[in-house]
Amino acid sequence: MFQVDLFKEVLQTLLEEKPLAEKQRDHALMGNYTGFREYHILPDWLLIYQIDRGTLLLVTSRTGTHSDLFKK
Repeated sequence: MFQVDLFKEVLQTLLEEKPLAEKQRDHALMGNYTGFREYHILPDWLLIYQIDRGTLLLVTSRTGTHSDLFKK
């Protein structure tokens, strides 16, 4: 179930350029997602995002479970 309030809270934190909670394991991605970051909103609900500070644009790429996002 998509929890809109949690999603909005994370987006607001990113837009305000505040630090994200360490326990949600924000980290850089590699391979096809080089230049993007992954943040665990919940243990199996991920947000793949990119921030372009030059234009102050937040690009929210994808959200979903590990299997939704990374199945091959």
